[in-house]
Amino acid sequence: MSDTQQEVLDIFTRTKALLRGHFILRSGLRSGHFFQCARVCEDMAAVSRLTELLVPKLVDFEFSTVLAPAMGGLVIGQEVARQTGKRYLFAEKVDDKLAIRRGFTFAPGEKVLVVEDVITRGGRVNEAIEQVKAHGGTPVGVAVLVDRSAGQTSFEVPCVSLLELSFPTYQPDALPPELAAIPAEKPGS
Repeated sequence: MSDTQQEVLDIFTRTKALLRGHFILRSGLRSGHFFQCARVCEDMAAVSRLTELLVPKLVDFEFSTVLAPAMGGLVIGQEVARQTGKRYLFAEKVDDKLAIRRGFTFAPGEKVLVVEDVITRGGRVNEAIEQVKAHGGTPVGVAVLVDRSAGQTSFEVPCVSLLELSFPTYQPDALPPELAAIPAEKPGS
């Protein structure tokens, strides 16, 4: 693990954003670990530092706008936009699907970076990419704090992350006994 990755993990641990237990992920899978990035977002110095670590990974992306999917990407997306001097928009859930609302628009071909907190399968990021395209923008990349798939999730555009981990995930009917013995929580994503 690099010094940067260790620092990121230390920030998540210090802010109590890395939880252990039995969790129902947004994907429906179960895990013994959960990244509750909202806990990191309570500490703006931590958000600023994580973004400082992420921004150098964005040098190969040419973008004028940052789009964050609600809820997880909102704070980190806004901070990436602030630190890079770019425009910031967000997509929000409508009937459990992402939508561009509030009068937000893209100029034809506007280059957009999608910023998310944590991905496991990348469902919300894919929805965000589709929303950018549906509204005339051009998605150019994805930036995430934590990639729970350890680099196995891919998108139609390049993706960078601060931390890649692969905590095991399970189908609800195929839990290991130690996880099945713990009540499941759905902390929110």
